Order: sequence, then structure tokens, then C-alpha cells
Amino acid sequence: MKVLLITDSYPPEIRSASHLMQELAEGLRDKNYNVVVCTSYPKYNLSDEFKKIKFPEYTVEDGIKVIRVKTLPHHKVNFIIRGIAQLTMPKIFYRKILKYVNDKIDAVIVYSPPLPLAKVGEIIKNFFGAKYLLNVQDIFPQNAIDLGVLKNKLLINFFERMEFNAYKNADVITVHSEGNFDFIAKRYFQFKDKMHILHNWVEVNSFENISRTNEFRIRYGLENKFIILFAGVIGPSQGLDFVIKVAKEVKDIEEVCFLIVGDGMEKEKLEDSVKEKRLNNVIFKPFVSKEDYPKLVADCDVGLVCLSSLNKTPVVPGKILGYMAAGKPVLAFLNKESDGHRIIDIAKCGYSCFSDDLDKAIEITKQIYFNKDNLKNMGENGYKFVKENFDRNIILNKIEEIFLKKEF
Repeated sequence: MKVLLITDSYPPEIRSASHLMQELAEGLRDKNYNVVVCTSYPKYNLSDEFKKIKFPEYTVEDGIKVIRVKTLPHHKVNFIIRGIAQLTMPKIFYRKILKYVNDKIDAVIVYSPPLPLAKVGEIIKNFFGAKYLLNVQDIFPQNAIDLGVLKNKLLINFFERMEFNAYKNADVITVHSEGNFDFIAKRYFQFKDKMHILHNWVEVNSFENISRTNEFRIRYGLENKFIILFAGVIGPSQGLDFVIKVAKEVKDIEEVCFLIVGDGMEKEKLEDSVKEKRLNNVIFKPFVSKEDYPKLVADCDVGLVCLSSLNKTPVVPGKILGYMAAGKPVLAFLNKESDGHRIIDIAKCGYSCFSDDLDKAIEITKQIYFNKDNLKNMGENGYKFVKENFDRNIILNKIEEIFLKKEF
């Protein structure tokens, strides 16, 4: 059975989305599916070792066929350029798929965002008679409206129609949490019967047997620090300016250090803010490779996630699962709607608060620091929970159950 994965991001790009899709591709391959990935050419969110490499348009990587498509710039650019780039993606992607895929596609899985890629799934479904699963992560355009990125009523109406058609044309719609299910089902009740909760997954094995080596502590000059790590994309949705506010209020605790590893359109602004406030407890570093990421997490004390309070959807940051798989306690500043609060509470793997409650954020930051004796216990709780609920193989079985083995 041939399965086509459509995604904007795939390794060597370093994002939660790229790791999810690679792990999905590898898992399906291991189950003897013939897997093809069509993705954007890697230009963003790269570790230094990959920035100068030229990648072929078509290659086979560990038994997975990968098509990398050059598109217009759509990251670290203004939102108008990004919108135009995303709207042109479906035609470019489809043309490249036809160039390299010469036989029948049985199933297509589309990762959204960006939402316009859902059109590729619809075209593949109609052309090949393929089953079509739409995996919805960020709920667009609502998230863009919440963040103030999308204000024009005509554009909002345009993208809401696109969203409706995306849900209408998919055979199966998956969302990554109960809150996201309720959010979409309430708005688009007519599609509720085709919706399923498919939690995001993590390859727990990739974090097992990785012990602290202090390699990154030495590299960054942080040998004796209590490191609170944020690793990922630094954009408007993350709202990391809130972390800077927290750092300012706990700067008297000299051992505490906020290590921000990654890149994005907000990074320069945040670096300027740290300099202006003369904060020595916030350190910025570039992305590390996927292979080095587990070692980076192992060298830190706490995993940090943050989402702007402007978000009104129940999104769960994917990096939570990575921290849990690595046995690290989680410190979370999330919008009140996020289902991340629920996961952390049930797993008993850390502390969370609303990302507009500065006093509470300061309190739980101090709490996680001054209760160091409990860090190991919280980390073990998180590891056990993610192993039992979100391990990749568990989710792969659910994908087969609700989609690949289902007749339409």
C-alpha cells in the first residue's frame, strides 16, 4: 500500500512538525507501507551543519522516498508574503508529485498547517481514488485571528471557506487533543462523524539511555546553572516575551538560567529586550540537530513550553512530549484554553499556569527550582505517562485502526 505524506516541514528542518512527520514516515515504513513524503525544500530552522548543503529534489532516505519542493519564502517573512507563498504551494506540490510518483497512491495524509496544503490531499484523493486523512494541528484561520495577524474581514471569510472545504473533502479529520475536537466539532458539527482524536506522538526510544554528559553545559558555559530549556521555533504564537518578564523577576536567583535554543521571526526582538533589561539569565543559542537534541535535553534540568495568551484554541505544544520522553519535568506558560495544562496535571510531570498570569509564573518557576528533590520524581512520572499514552507505535496502531484499514 502506497502512502503519501504531505507536510511543509521535514528533517533536516528542526521543528516539532518535521520530527512528527519523519517518525510517522519511518513507522509506516517499518509496517511495510510504501511511503512517499512531499515537503518544502529545507531553508529554515536548520542547524549550522545543514545550512550550506544542497539537497536533491528527489531522494530515497532509509527506504522513504522524499520529494523536496522549492516554494516562495514563507518563514521569517511578513504575513502577506507568507500568505501568497502558502496559497501557491498546492499547485507546485502537486506538479512535483506527478513528476516522481508514477503509480497509484492508496492513501494521503496531510499535515496542517499550512491549511492550503489540504488542497493537495483533495486533488490526490480525486485523481488517484486515495483515502485522505487531514491531520489538524493549529486551527487556522482562528489562531491567526487570535494573534491579530488576520484582521481583514474579506480575508477571514476567504480562509474560513478554505477551512470548511478542507474538512468537507477529507475522509478523516484528526486532531491532537480533546479540546481541539470539541472546538472544531462545535463550529463544524456536520463533520463531527469523520473526526477522531489522534494524540501527537514521540519516539520514546530516541530519548532512552541518553544520560547527562554536560557537553552542552560546557559548550555554552553553563556548567553550574539550573537550566530551564526552551527549544524550538521563536514566533508570535510562542509569546516568549512572557518568559523574558519572568526571567527579569527571578534574576536574583543566580543559579537559574533560561536557555532558548532555536530561531524565528521574534528572536531578534527578544534578544534586544534581554540586552535592554541587562538580563544575564537568558541565553540564546542556534538550533541543534535532531540527533543532538536528546543530549541537549539531558543536559538541562527543566523543559519549558510557552504559548501566547492571545491564542484561544486548545493547542498542545509538541515539545512537551519530548521533555516527558527524556524524563525531564515540564514548566509551562500556556494560554488558558490549551490542553497542555490537563496533560501536565494528569501526568504529574511539572507545573503550568496561564501565560497572562505573571505572578503565578514567577511562583511556579521558583517552586520548581526550590523543590529540586522532586525533579526526578516528576521526570519519571512524565516518562511513564508518555510511554503508556503517546509512544509512536501506540499512535501508529490508531492510525491504522481509524484510517488505513477503514473502508470508505
